[in-house]
Amino acid sequence: MKAGIFDPYLDTLGGGERYAMTVAEALLRKDWQVDIFWPNNEIPNDKIKEKIIQKFSLDIKRINFVPYSPRTSNLLNRIKFEHGYNFLFYFSDGSIPLMFSKKNFLHFQVPFKNCLRKSFRNTFKLKRIDVVVCNSFFTKTVIDECLDIKSTVVYPPVDVESFSPFKKENIILSVGRFSQLLQGKRQDVLLDAFKELIKLNDLKEWKLILAGGNEVGGGGFANKLRMAAGGFPIEIVENPSFEELKKLYGEAKIFWTASGYGMDEEREPERVEHFGMSTVEAMAAGCVPIVMGKGGQKEIIENGKNGFLWQEKEELKNLTMETINNPQKAQTISKNAILRSKDYSKEVFYSRFYSLVDNESS
Repeated sequence: MKAGIFDPYLDTLGGGERYAMTVAEALLRKDWQVDIFWPNNEIPNDKIKEKIIQKFSLDIKRINFVPYSPRTSNLLNRIKFEHGYNFLFYFSDGSIPLMFSKKNFLHFQVPFKNCLRKSFRNTFKLKRIDVVVCNSFFTKTVIDECLDIKSTVVYPPVDVESFSPFKKENIILSVGRFSQLLQGKRQDVLLDAFKELIKLNDLKEWKLILAGGNEVGGGGFANKLRMAAGGFPIEIVENPSFEELKKLYGEAKIFWTASGYGMDEEREPERVEHFGMSTVEAMAAGCVPIVMGKGGQKEIIENGKNGFLWQEKEELKNLTMETINNPQKAQTISKNAILRSKDYSKEVFYSRFYSLVDNESS
């Protein structure tokens, strides 16, 4: 069996790219031939593959990179090329592609409310798509309403078995890319909140670590954060390897996010967290998550049981101090977080994905 995967944002190596490459891993486990469509010939394919494996720790050595993009090829070439595949898995960039393999899956990683519309053209394209997959019910709600369809949720795969608590230290950790693309992770808000707590002498002997990738335009923002952190116990970690991330998660007591801060999730759902893979990783490592209560995060966290949801910066600071000052409660939440993280394991993803592919192939 022959499968093709197209992710137009492959060079960003974010959560969507982890999803795409885990789809590849899942198909490879079934001995499929898996081709990754990627038109960028400036970077050698072996280098791309090496970066992906190092970043995500996936068994994808047998994938092939094919210099093809459905966004630039003409229609006749696309029909001829894609007819050679049994299965295509495409990631939407906010549009609906025409797909021409035997089975076609379209994935929405982002709730594109402001660019998707039901139209004759989109309805025609959707007739060639067997399954529309969304990464969360938050995304599904937006996509279904915009296109008048019934999509399917397959939560992102998180390698929770690779994460575990180490000897915990007085560390607050945030993990998210530094690039300010569609959805900024707002590490600046977290940095300011931590500095305010330090100035009030509420956080003694604690450290804030902001970790993430800067593959696409994030280096400048990371440098700004580093300058703003001057003199405070704040560390900026750029492009950590998977092994480094495991150590950071394992040692941290508290996990922070601020993605979507100040955004209206009804008006601009693209600008808030669509799911929250880093949150699940942190939970698997026993961190107490104190995360922005918008978007997909609300599907992961049961407030007060396996973590906390916040809206305003004062609430973030108060919840953090409550967690620090109540270690017994923090320990209970940590244990509940670990249990909750199992619901998003790679094995759960494989089972759901295989079921979906098998049903559509029968």
